[in-house]
Amino acid sequence: MPVIGLIREGKTPADNRVALTPAQCKWLQKNMPGFKMLVQSSPNRCFTDKEYIRAGITVQEDVSACDILLGIKEVPVAMLIPGKTYLFFSHTRKKQPYNQQLMHAMIDHGITLIDYECLEHEDGQRIIGFGFFAGIVGAHNGMMAYGNRTGEYRLGRVHKHRDYRELIHTYFGLKLPNVKIAITGSGRVAHGILEIMNLMDVQDVEPEEFLNKEFSYPVYVHLKGGDLYLHKTTGRYQREHFHEHAEEYACMFEKYCMQTDILMNGIYWDTNVPRLFEWDTLQHPDFRIKTIADITDDKGGSVPCNLGDATIEDPIYGVHKTTAEKTAPYLEESIDMMAVGNLPNELPRDASRYFGEQLIKHVLQGLLDGGNHTITQATILKEGKLTPRFDYLQTYAAH
Repeated sequence: MPVIGLIREGKTPADNRVALTPAQCKWLQKNMPGFKMLVQSSPNRCFTDKEYIRAGITVQEDVSACDILLGIKEVPVAMLIPGKTYLFFSHTRKKQPYNQQLMHAMIDHGITLIDYECLEHEDGQRIIGFGFFAGIVGAHNGMMAYGNRTGEYRLGRVHKHRDYRELIHTYFGLKLPNVKIAITGSGRVAHGILEIMNLMDVQDVEPEEFLNKEFSYPVYVHLKGGDLYLHKTTGRYQREHFHEHAEEYACMFEKYCMQTDILMNGIYWDTNVPRLFEWDTLQHPDFRIKTIADITDDKGGSVPCNLGDATIEDPIYGVHKTTAEKTAPYLEESIDMMAVGNLPNELPRDASRYFGEQLIKHVLQGLLDGGNHTITQATILKEGKLTPRFDYLQTYAAH
């Protein structure tokens, strides 16, 4: 049976999440005969070296004896071990220019790359990810920003709490103003946002009500694909067709801009997908949105006023509605943006536990057995060579 290794995160800033928790490693060693695991020592991981040692797992610097190495973020070129099989979020499938050097290095080192993002069920639904906790943290931060702007309530920072359970207790007694919130998306991110809405006692209303009524209590509308996009010719929405030909669709969100105080964006976006609104909409005198939590966080993507990542330490910035320049948050002439690329790092222990559960349920056995269809479909490189499904990366991979 191959030896599994948990590698230290090397990207800056250091990510504190991990693919398997100490308790999960302990369970695997107990319940899978012959299972062997090594953990590379790390000062930044949300679970300490001592917690893994107490769980009976070997912690050491050298993981070259491992066959399969599990990380989270991109592995720095200098840390790659030739000939190994790696699982991490490589951010190469869309030909991201900032990771082209990493792709070249993995090819040169004869590495097999299995990308978590490409692990999918038969219907195309992603198997594994941190989206749910991105939704949790992003929704909290969006609500926090609106409270800071209006002064009507106060919310503290997520990362000041040990875990999700402790965070939930801070919502008891929270009284929100009569705010209207639009939520986009139907995946794990949206599920996390909805969880926070329910915990904060925000009521769900139908799109028609949201557009035509004011309420004496806080409400949200949940807008999925068919609520947001219609084919320019047929006037209909068909999910599979939309994902293949998004450029043939128009976005219907603009009318919500005039009825929404807070936008929680959890929609998938790619370059051919129409934006939720454009810059000129932002300058309309009836544009009502004050706060945007762009949780899927695509710079200049579905939300054009996403000017790039903020940080966990300082997650909110302003965008001037006329000049489109970045400003301090909470200014009258600006809209507030929450755009952070590593939101689950605010609840790393919970996020890691959730991630590890999906890995154990759906991926690990196939990995240990030498592969299956799901793993083959997610393998971008096999011993340094592009696999057939990722042939479209040939120009990107060439050097």
